[in-house]
Amino acid sequence: MESFGWLSILPPIVAIGLAIRTKQVYLSLWLFIWLGWTIMNGWNPVTGLIEAVDVFIAAVTDEGNARTLIFSALIGAIITFTQASGGMDGFVRWVEGSRLARSKRSVGLVAAFTSMGVFLESNFGLLVSGSVARPLFDRAKISREKLAYIIDGTCAPKQLLIPINAWGAYIVGLLAAQQVDEPISLLLSSLPLNFYSIIAIIVVFVVIITGWHVGPMKEAERRVSEDGLLLREGAEPMISEEVSQLVAKPGVPKRAINMLAPIIAMVATVPYVLWLTGDGDILNGSGSQGVLWGVIVGLLVGGILYRVQGIMDVREMTEYTIKGIQGLMPLVLVLALAFGIAATQRSLGTGVFLAQAAEATLNPGFVPAIVFILACLMAFSTGTSWGTFAIMIPIVVPMTALLDVHAPLMLAAALGGGIFGDHCSPISDSTIVASMAAATDHIDHVRTQLPYALTAASISLVLFVIAGFVF
Repeated sequence: MESFGWLSILPPIVAIGLAIRTKQVYLSLWLFIWLGWTIMNGWNPVTGLIEAVDVFIAAVTDEGNARTLIFSALIGAIITFTQASGGMDGFVRWVEGSRLARSKRSVGLVAAFTSMGVFLESNFGLLVSGSVARPLFDRAKISREKLAYIIDGTCAPKQLLIPINAWGAYIVGLLAAQQVDEPISLLLSSLPLNFYSIIAIIVVFVVIITGWHVGPMKEAERRVSEDGLLLREGAEPMISEEVSQLVAKPGVPKRAINMLAPIIAMVATVPYVLWLTGDGDILNGSGSQGVLWGVIVGLLVGGILYRVQGIMDVREMTEYTIKGIQGLMPLVLVLALAFGIAATQRSLGTGVFLAQAAEATLNPGFVPAIVFILACLMAFSTGTSWGTFAIMIPIVVPMTALLDVHAPLMLAAALGGGIFGDHCSPISDSTIVASMAAATDHIDHVRTQLPYALTAASISLVLFVIAGFVF
């Protein structure tokens, strides 16, 4: 793959810096795409603009990406359905009455365990756990930034630690392409050594149980508890208040089943569609089809349930569906831009440049730690763990044989670094979806969770250094 050298890292650096500085997410993401194609076209800004538009259109019309965008929009309809039907209020009352969420600690644990339980698809798990937990967090006066951190901090790491999903199939496929004899066995052997994924989840539970708040998160928690503000002044949540703050229709019964039934239908449909599209093998199924049909079935179940109870007629269902879709347009736009970024960075060869820059400095004892750092930088700057895996695994596998280092440890380092970037990069689709699911400002989410992600990464780096000399 061609690389444009050090110029390949200029677009992510500029985009990330601008996003953090100005909090203008849309502008920053588009600048990444335009600048990337301007560089690839000899610094011609007009040709760069034309290429950027063409690539953006190609990315959003890709079959799998299009399904993801439609699914993301329809999730808004699920949210408005469950709120307008009284299901959200009923669920909150049920949880409070069952003593499952009587304290800030227990509310946080509900969010974490819900996220951990939905492991078949990453963004789907974020949206489900965020929708379920957000009203509980608001009522318990816990910041939405903390909700975003909890679901994001458990999402990507658990996808690898419980690899019975498309993530596992994808990594096994990459290993098989490198002619690894037993790719499944190698992946499973690497799981206990995936220090970042394990520690990131541990840190989440430490924050929940102890109330350990540092830096921007400490200020966010103070703002909610003392000032009563769910969001900071001037914040731009990734979901409109018309959706996140929608109240139930007057006079409707507050029944938890009206929220749980559509969500359970969604969750149950996903593995079934994965099994169908994978010809009986859930690992080979289409994730984009699974989540799209999951949300469609969830809407159908909700619609039938509400019609039978006389809560909504067809006209009202249509109105709430449109309202939900409109409320999630910010997410859909950002995801579309993220798809364009993925195509741009592949053409720039950002990951290839970073990998080549590190190869000359490798020392066998420090190899796993260096691989981890490289994967972290690559994933953070490109916003994609899967792209990082695709670049790092072909590098790591032959390196393992050449330097005679521990294969599971090397794989764990590459995968853990990829998860770090997916977890906290401001241009990662998972980070973006976590902001949406928690209805919080995207840059506020990145700022508040970064200290915790860096803590987990620092501890992991030390462990990879130690393990590099032990194994």
